[in-house]
Amino acid sequence: MTQSIVVQVGQCGNQIGCRFWDLALREHASRNKHGTFDEPLSSFFRNVDTRFDDPAELPVGSGKNKIRALKARAVLIDMEEGVVNDLLKGPLGDVFDCRQLITDVSGSGNNWAVGHMNYGQQYREQITETIRRAAEQCDCLQCFFVLHSMGGGTGSGVGTSVLSLLSDEYPDVYRFVTAVYPSAEDDVITSPYNSVLAMHQLTQHADCVLPIENQALVDICNKISQALPPDKPGKKQMTSNSRVKADSAVTASTGGIVKKSEEKPFDKMNNIVANLLLNMTSSARFEGSLNVDLNEITMNLVPFPQLHYLVSSLTPLYSLSDINIPPRRLDQMFSDAFSKDHQLIKADPKHSLYLACALMLRGNVEISDVRRNIERLKPSLQFIHWNQEGWKTGLCSVPPVGQPYSLLTLSNNTCIRHTFSELKDRFVKLYKRKAHVHHYTHVDGFEMSQFAESLESLTSLMKEYQGLESNMGRIVEDVQRLQIAT
Repeated sequence: MTQSIVVQVGQCGNQIGCRFWDLALREHASRNKHGTFDEPLSSFFRNVDTRFDDPAELPVGSGKNKIRALKARAVLIDMEEGVVNDLLKGPLGDVFDCRQLITDVSGSGNNWAVGHMNYGQQYREQITETIRRAAEQCDCLQCFFVLHSMGGGTGSGVGTSVLSLLSDEYPDVYRFVTAVYPSAEDDVITSPYNSVLAMHQLTQHADCVLPIENQALVDICNKISQALPPDKPGKKQMTSNSRVKADSAVTASTGGIVKKSEEKPFDKMNNIVANLLLNMTSSARFEGSLNVDLNEITMNLVPFPQLHYLVSSLTPLYSLSDINIPPRRLDQMFSDAFSKDHQLIKADPKHSLYLACALMLRGNVEISDVRRNIERLKPSLQFIHWNQEGWKTGLCSVPPVGQPYSLLTLSNNTCIRHTFSELKDRFVKLYKRKAHVHHYTHVDGFEMSQFAESLESLTSLMKEYQGLESNMGRIVEDVQRLQIAT
């Protein structure tokens, strides 16, 4: 069994991480009825004996294999300590090892340069040591998950500094990045600068990036809320939260550790991202007839080193809240996964070119069901001519809590360039007037040329995707196969 370490950076990264750990604990609790520390738990948790000052870790299979105290394989970093302190005071506080926390008090001021140049360098040694300690507690470290936002200073700046560090110190360990991109109406005016500067680092140092757009999360939450049945006349008025099931994965789980009264404003949006991570790692945590190792994602979906930005979608969405309708039919679930309404970025992959696509299913799904739906959908999806059969399938037998099955799609699709194009336009709008540039150039170590280099990196990335998209509709004649003399 392999292990993974989650590095959550900044306010957004730590809030998503909080939801991930809460939902992961609930998911394992639904399967682990006897309180034993098993291999699925060991993938993201350690079992320690806290009766001693220096807690001793209990390996899988020791003694009666009982859970003493679970500690998340996590590193929490924030240059403004408020969010991390809230986590420690909350119901999940005991899940985090106090030696795995790195905080400051002043924050990065929505400035990538402050986060990357100042705090990234100031805390580099401490971050290195903290990650080393977490890595040494793994028997077989497979990958790092880095969670951060792109618009803030700490998330974009320190987050990409950590990514660069991981690339240097652990070059053979896969680096998956979940990066939350700001919307066009973001209240941080410098977010286009921060995002483009951070993207230069993601393109260089990440193995796989899962871009998530804030606006897409807002739209999904609104869609779920609108799908809730209206209150009938004469009945007591109910809030949308009161109609959500106790084990809903769209709100804080009332059956888990975090109670509904303790929900934070962004919990619904963060739970969608947390469920993305849960579904992506399900094969690493549970058994299945066709499990997908995490390294297979990059191996099958990333044909060229820099084109490692994957478009993700989740289905079913409606069934995550109590709307008194039966679960989505399996075939409908496949159709939903390829519609723009279920994408976690604001894009429509059906009108762009697929380089590859992974279908990661959970629950009682047969491979014959998958093949039938692939054949049904193939005529409406355009794959690049040299990878017409570019499908990767994973089947995990353990479904999400309260659901019969689910589907996560991860696709390398050229539609991502439209998201990057909008970001570039917002960057250029500020940069051509040199607005707010002085806040960055005043930071020691930051050079003005880094703006131009990052913009050129983004432009080059977009051109690569555009060049591939020019092959849409290309018909490839059957190539004559080699004849074997007999």
